[in-house]
Amino acid sequence: MRYFVAVAEELHFGRAATRLHMSQPPLSRAIKQLEADVGALLFARSPAGVALTPVGTVLLDEARALLDHADRVRERVSAAAGVTTITVGILGDGTDPGVTRLAAAYRRRHPGIEIRIRDTDLTDPTCGLRAGLVDIALTRAPFDETALTVRALRTDPVGVVLRTDDPLARHHRLRLADLSQRRWFRFPQGTDPLWQSYWNGGRPREGPVVRAVQECLQAVLWNGTVGLAPLGHDLPTELAVVPLIDMAPSRVVAVWNEADTNPLIRSFVEIATAAYRH
Repeated sequence: MRYFVAVAEELHFGRAATRLHMSQPPLSRAIKQLEADVGALLFARSPAGVALTPVGTVLLDEARALLDHADRVRERVSAAAGVTTITVGILGDGTDPGVTRLAAAYRRRHPGIEIRIRDTDLTDPTCGLRAGLVDIALTRAPFDETALTVRALRTDPVGVVLRTDDPLARHHRLRLADLSQRRWFRFPQGTDPLWQSYWNGGRPREGPVVRAVQECLQAVLWNGTVGLAPLGHDLPTELAVVPLIDMAPSRVVAVWNEADTNPLIRSFVEIATAAYRH
């Protein structure tokens, strides 16, 4: 039913497969099997795309109701088992529109669940997950994924943050090589090496040590330091961000311990995947 609803909402098998984090052939087979079970076509297929048949339209309403009921059952079982709280770690910037949509959607789906938020700095990209401080983290990759499950939610292009009076700020785009002689902000010793290497553009750097987003911005304002940041975030008027054309995009991810059996995590990840897709 979840497969059917995804195709019905996307009206495109490829997009639905991406949404479900699976390849298209098994999705197509599952829908054909469902049509065989129902005894009628659910989708009208044509070179122009996919459309719901009248039978598919009826089933969509019923399928949504069934899935909503399944979620309520899961929530009641979780409550009976004493699982009524989930702790979410958020890295750096909780103003991301994806977080806002996720919060609203999760409240609608699970009104009886208490959400605890742990806002974390940039020195721990897993937001306290390994220490057991959170159940799931909304963060950015890359980092050591040993014993963790990671679900990609979105990718953001990356740029370099500069003061607006910096000569490089006049460029429309830059390369990492253009920044080779500059001082960068960097993270404390002991920070995850993969995380540190990514935000340092793949090589060791010299410059002030920072732990939080505001410290990064202040390092640029006060010292003329440069550093990387995802595009699309609001910055003080004294700062500019110039896209980097040779920097891999930053991946926004949900991550949790692979051995965690908390039933609320699965629902959280499903809702997060939809919230970040818009």
